[in-house]
Amino acid sequence: MRPPIAMTIAGSDSGGGAGIQADLKTFTALGVYGTSAITALTAQNTLGVQAVIPIDASGVLQQITSVLEDIPLGATKIGMLASAEVITAVAEVIESRQALFGRIVLDPVMVATSGDVLLPDLATEILRERLLPLAHLITPNLPEAARLLGEDEAQNVDAMQDQAVRLRELGAAVVLLKGGHREGEEMVDVVAHPGGVELLRAPRVRTRATHGTGCTLSAAIAAQYARITVARGQGAERLRRLARTADAAYESRGEPESGDDLAAIRAGRDFLQRALLGGAEQQISVTPTLGHGPVDHLVTIARHDAQG
Repeated sequence: MRPPIAMTIAGSDSGGGAGIQADLKTFTALGVYGTSAITALTAQNTLGVQAVIPIDASGVLQQITSVLEDIPLGATKIGMLASAEVITAVAEVIESRQALFGRIVLDPVMVATSGDVLLPDLATEILRERLLPLAHLITPNLPEAARLLGEDEAQNVDAMQDQAVRLRELGAAVVLLKGGHREGEEMVDVVAHPGGVELLRAPRVRTRATHGTGCTLSAAIAAQYARITVARGQGAERLRRLARTADAAYESRGEPESGDDLAAIRAGRDFLQRALLGGAEQQISVTPTLGHGPVDHLVTIARHDAQG
């Protein structure tokens, strides 16, 4: 039996809280086999990023191709791509072999939590014009949405809805516009999808353990897409067996229903909410009050008493 399988294309976080490490932990916690292509190495911890070591586009492409030629994917999460050359290479391989990637979740990492711009203008333009239309779902935060649209950040929920709808016009089927940068006791995200616009609300978790939230959410949604792909495949096979037994024609179930998108997003948000609550209760750093600790990616995995 083949398990749900997903790939993450992103940067590596030596501190383990974000990027490739967060994605693979999230896949595992949600019962999904994870594969990866690393786009950059970083030296970082809960206090910040000390160094970024790029990987050239050909190296990224070789990693992706190696996975595609052997392992069937149900979903792909794309995170930090770091340069125009890497973005172009990833877009080109998706354009040539898109069916092999499964549902693509793009987390357009362009602006750091600190507010620092991570992608130059040319790279942002290529991401918007070449890569974004290839994604099924994009998950920008408010600064990233504003940069993609070339305008100011949304200041209220009405403006978020307007931006989410216009982001869909750039090519992705579904937009999850995250509202975590706004103040208030309630977190409001906006989902623009083929059927309309939805508001998803959750109480804000007050914690310093917020490192890797965007990576974790997009990875959790990709994991749900991979799980849906397997579940639908198993259901289709059961129907095929029944059809053969009854000597009747089997009719394909076709593409996943649009309701799958909201189900995957809600499940991903639920996982992140639990990971935030778990992260608030654990201490990773020796100086926990100075930086931002990671969310608890192992929140679904039973802990064993180290003393026992």
